[in-house]
Amino acid sequence: MRVIAGKFRSRPLQSLRGLDLRPTADRLRETLFNVLAAGRMDVLEGKVWLDLCAGTGAVGIEALSRGAGQVYFVESSAAAAGLIRRNLASLEVVTGFEILTDDVVRALRQLEAKKVTADFIFLDPPYRKMGDYEQILGFLSQSRLLQPESQVIAEHDKHFDPGNEFGSLRRTRVLRQGDAVLSFYRRE
Repeated sequence: MRVIAGKFRSRPLQSLRGLDLRPTADRLRETLFNVLAAGRMDVLEGKVWLDLCAGTGAVGIEALSRGAGQVYFVESSAAAAGLIRRNLASLEVVTGFEILTDDVVRALRQLEAKKVTADFIFLDPPYRKMGDYEQILGFLSQSRLLQPESQVIAEHDKHFDPGNEFGSLRRTRVLRQGDAVLSFYRRE
């Protein structure tokens, strides 16, 4: 696993054996960021990114590498949160991020209380926890964390469809790659 592009391009990232981590594949991360950029290299410049169920932190680190101004990593596992810290330290990243070791919805409430607004929100719960998609997307549909132009991206298994709408959130695009799918949502 490595950083695909940006200032940390080709730098390795670590994972942990034995933890229930399924890092977003390099190829899928590349596709995700290419779609978001749509030919514009500065699309992430200074933006706020939330990496929910962050695992290794690979997606949020990719966002930092490509110019995101602030990334909030949300991970309930203390061991995985420690791994994110080590991956950031190996890249010598010391600013522009915060790691919240908590349940996703509780962490989102904390961020709301701080008046954080996100440009991009990526969520990738363990595939077996299908109810997490409904809970997180439902919360986000009513959340002050989203601006009108914010994008929410959910990674999920090809055999599971999280749904087309959650309150004001509507799915606008679906990208399939191997066993993984990215569903893109925006507020209507």
